[in-house]
Amino acid sequence: MSGPTINIGGIARGFTDLSANASSTDNAARGDFGLIGLAVMGQNLILNAADHGFNVVAFNRTVSKVDHFLANEAKGKSIQGAHSIEEFVSKLKKPRRMMLLVMAGKPVDDFIETLLPHCEKGDIIIDGGNSHFPDTNRRTKYLAAKGIRFVGTGVSGGEEGARYGPSLMPGGNEEAWPYIKDIFQSIAAKSDGEPCCEWVGDEGAGHYVKMVHNGIEYGDMQLICEAYDIMKRGLGMPDKEIGDVFTKWNKGVLDSFLIDITKDIMYFNDDDGTPLLEKILDSAGQKGTGKWTAINALDLGMPVTLIAESVLARCLSSIKSERAKASTKLEFVGRSNKFEGNKEQFLEDLEQALYASKIISYAQGFMLMQEAAREYGWKLNKPSIALMWRGGCIIRSVFLKDITAAYRANNDLENLLFNDFFNKAIHKAQPGWRDVVAKAALLGLPTPCFSTALSWFDGYRTKDLPANLLQAQRDYFGAHTFKIKPEFANAKYKEGENIHVNWTGRGGNVSASTYQA
Repeated sequence: MSGPTINIGGIARGFTDLSANASSTDNAARGDFGLIGLAVMGQNLILNAADHGFNVVAFNRTVSKVDHFLANEAKGKSIQGAHSIEEFVSKLKKPRRMMLLVMAGKPVDDFIETLLPHCEKGDIIIDGGNSHFPDTNRRTKYLAAKGIRFVGTGVSGGEEGARYGPSLMPGGNEEAWPYIKDIFQSIAAKSDGEPCCEWVGDEGAGHYVKMVHNGIEYGDMQLICEAYDIMKRGLGMPDKEIGDVFTKWNKGVLDSFLIDITKDIMYFNDDDGTPLLEKILDSAGQKGTGKWTAINALDLGMPVTLIAESVLARCLSSIKSERAKASTKLEFVGRSNKFEGNKEQFLEDLEQALYASKIISYAQGFMLMQEAAREYGWKLNKPSIALMWRGGCIIRSVFLKDITAAYRANNDLENLLFNDFFNKAIHKAQPGWRDVVAKAALLGLPTPCFSTALSWFDGYRTKDLPANLLQAQRDYFGAHTFKIKPEFANAKYKEGENIHVNWTGRGGNVSASTYQA
């Protein structure tokens, strides 16, 4: 029997009306939780919720997927299907808890508009995709005006995390939290018995924290790639031996999901018995969240250098054909192209370099979130954020327990490096870290993230940077003014004032407008 059509994003979709054969009991509002979007993440979250005792209603724009899901993966579980938006909403208990797991951008807005005619005041719409936080800010305000509670939640952990316990980072209209807390904290990953899910903050705070998480993920992955490249090209190690090193590292301070999967990749051979890794094209893709983090850091004036370099490293990898041409025209010129020294000691140094650079990456990430909270008026709970990342997500690691402890000891901690544990760790790692960066440079091996982490550290610990000369240059050519150091203030150069000097005797005494971009 032919049924009506549903229009999402300007595309009319036809479906077979199966609801006519459904019993009145099936149509009763008994769903605890509804989810729209039956790609693998959506299916796995539904199965996860059902495993935890919730009755879930599933809908998909291509409704044949609903029937296939019910007949296969969802068979025998507390999962109902819906074949229209109206039916989907009608099967949910009030206040309705409805989650979207669809492509970010216009599809989210389209589904919201399709849901609204069937919603009532107090209902909750949750966006679980990788939406940009300004969109979540806008949607929260727009829906609050209509009496609908909107939540934007970060979801991390990939397919396996969605099925067995992701990291969840909800933010938005806080009125929704008491109604979704039981579901979210039940399906979330657990770390030392605590759910890796807590309320993050107002409006787009949840998606913002997920964005920074993804930026840190970019950095972690690039650092691991640089360590691999140093071992492969610098030390001439085969993949299996590199895998053995990652296996060893995964038992120490670097114990993490990304190190664990990296050693598996190193050990994986193709059908011909050779490592599959060496056959994969070295051109990295990206979905944009790392770029968003870097752009936002620039907007807020925060020196989040490692994440920015990791994004640019992917951009450099993507110009493969140009790099291939450059490799035939640009030669390495150095005093030696072969590693000389104690290999075992160097591998220990490389482990410390990776650990120290990770510390810098997280320190920068939390600096950014701290500044965002001030700029956007959010109250971010830093210990809870670190806890949310301890399990279920891509950047989960033992290391995050120490970050959680640091912020629980002092939620107002200005910088992670001021905590005793991380202060000692960064000082212990320094000698090896410096040696690795120096040796890589001497061998012509690119280490954008190792190098920028060390450079940032040296800049951050420097009381007097050469920016005084930069300010003098700006004042010389553009009359952009400068401020005097307090210890040199006098009647001519007053403390706190914007000062312009006629450096040549020909420039005049009128200064340019002063502002901070």
